Amino acid sequence: MSEEKGIKNICCLGAGYVGGPTCSIIALKCPEIKVTVVDLSKERIAQWNSDKLPIYEPGLDEVVGQCRGKNLFFSNDVEGAILEADLIFISVNTPTKTLGNGKGRAADLKYVEGAARMIADIAQSDKIVVEKSTVPVRAAESIAKILSANRKPGVSYQILSNPEFLAEGTAVSDLLNADRVLIGGDETPEGQLAIEKLCSIYEHWIPRKKILTTNTWSSELSKLAANAMLAQRISSINSLSAVCEATGADVSEVARAVGFDSRIGSKFLQASIGFGGSCFQKDILNLVYICECLNLPEVASYWQQVIDMNEYQKSRFTAKIVQSLFNTVSGKRICILGFAFKKNTGDTRESPAIHIAKTLLDEGASLKIYDPKVESERIYEDLTHPLICEEPEKVRKLVSVYTDAYSAAEGTHALVLCTEWDEFITLDYNKIYVDMMKPAYIFDGRKILDHQTLIDIGFHVQTIGRKLQRPKSNRCWSSNPSMN
Repeated sequence: MSEEKGIKNICCLGAGYVGGPTCSIIALKCPEIKVTVVDLSKERIAQWNSDKLPIYEPGLDEVVGQCRGKNLFFSNDVEGAILEADLIFISVNTPTKTLGNGKGRAADLKYVEGAARMIADIAQSDKIVVEKSTVPVRAAESIAKILSANRKPGVSYQILSNPEFLAEGTAVSDLLNADRVLIGGDETPEGQLAIEKLCSIYEHWIPRKKILTTNTWSSELSKLAANAMLAQRISSINSLSAVCEATGADVSEVARAVGFDSRIGSKFLQASIGFGGSCFQKDILNLVYICECLNLPEVASYWQQVIDMNEYQKSRFTAKIVQSLFNTVSGKRICILGFAFKKNTGDTRESPAIHIAKTLLDEGASLKIYDPKVESERIYEDLTHPLICEEPEKVRKLVSVYTDAYSAAEGTHALVLCTEWDEFITLDYNKIYVDMMKPAYIFDGRKILDHQTLIDIGFHVQTIGRKLQRPKSNRCWSSNPSMN
């Protein structure tokens, strides 16, 4: 696919959840292209060059191991990578602003702007600059202005938008078997040539019919729109879960019936404690801000309600925990099973578990937390963040992190399942029940457990979108589960 004037060297600015996996797959599928992922963080690059990668994604270790040192490189030499690159991906972080105009909603583009200025300062030859980070509409225009205003004589740039559509936990599969690849660029001859060069990279493994080309603005908005509509489906089914609990309906049965409608489909209709992650909330808030700036208050209000419903679902679930435990959790020990925002990732950004843990801590509970992939220090950092907690020492005193579920559950009044890890389905709940305080409670925030079996063991079980019966009788407890 690579021609004499095609892409020979790729540089990616940003070694995070997007840049690392994306460039690893490109290196795997395009062995004739040298791919260099650069980052200013020496620690992060050292992790990418080690046996323990900085992010957990099923299958990623194997891909990196196959390509690293051959045509895939991780480096802090930003200048060298930019100088030799034909194509540069900008995959830096675009967090929500915490200060100034648009605080709490608008995307903070300081890292994108910094990347653009770095390219303009270093580049000595023509470059295709590809916007990979999730950005607001017309951000590519800002990148183009910076590059144009600071370019050296004889150097030209083409700016493309190529948003990622990766779900954490399935990123490798999403990249290898993409539903679509979206590339936006200028409608000039130069812009179209740049689009074709990027298309030629993806065509190594993606059928051309799945590579969609648009103008830059449509590409940028499509990313926000896709995440907003997926989150909307989650908030919609979660709103119905409250109705189900009030009426005796079962939200799983409702979702199944609705999902059979070919016009709707079954995906993203699983009620839970709410969505998290780095994209959904950030992108919807960005969309809300854009609509407000465009003087579209009704549209902004519509999308804000998706966020509001997600917050309501988390608050409603936590209130149910407190109410069930005799309206107080002060001095009680509660086990949190799962801290990542979803299974198969170690990412905790916007995880519902953070909200639940904070509320329970504010109510006076002590927490015992276990997650198979989230490091203990990450959990403490999340719960002692200034926006979450004003007394970090209190958190350190009330929170303990464990390396297995059984130790975390021992001596607790309740289990709160926050992440749908497969291993939680197969735990020995007879063993867990024996070692818990009685009455023993389980709050299944992901609807993955066998509730009737748990009730038969003796647990008081609460879940999302369904009323459950109480245990028929209290059991006699013994250290031997077979005697209970």
